[in-house]
Amino acid sequence: MEILYFPGKEMVEAAVRDGEPLLLLIPFDGTAALVSPADEAVEHHILLDRAHQAGLVSRDSRAIDCYFRAVADADGADWTFVCPAGYKGISDKGRRIAAFYRDGFAAISEALETLGIRADIEIPRRYRRHMQILGDENANL
Repeated sequence: MEILYFPGKEMVEAAVRDGEPLLLLIPFDGTAALVSPADEAVEHHILLDRAHQAGLVSRDSRAIDCYFRAVADADGADWTFVCPAGYKGISDKGRRIAAFYRDGFAAISEALETLGIRADIEIPRRYRRHMQILGDENANL
C-alpha cells in the first residue's frame, strides 16, 4: 500500500514518533492511504479537500464516502464505520455491511502496519448501529 503524506512525510513521521493522532483515508480499492497529523486537517473531509488541492488525490471532499476513515495513534484506531448504500454494488444490506467490515478492517490494518503503528481497531459506539444488522454473524468477521 502506498502512503500519501499530507502535508509532508516529515510531519507525519514526527506525529507517529510523538504518538499524536493521525487521520487516515483509504480508498475502497486499498491501493493507497492518505495520512495526516490530525492537527493539520482536523476532519477527514477537510483532509481530502486539502490533499485534492495539493494534487495528492484526484477526488475532492464530496467523495468522502469513497474512503475508509480512521483516526489512529499508538493507543488505537477509531474507525468511522459508515457503509455507503452502493458499496461494491451489493444490494443485500447484511452482505454489504459484512463486506465493508472485512475490507475496511484489512485496509486499515495494512495502513497502520505500513506506518509502523501496532494498535487495535475500534468502532466507536456512535458508528456501531450497522453492526446490529450483522448480529451473531459479526463474530465470524
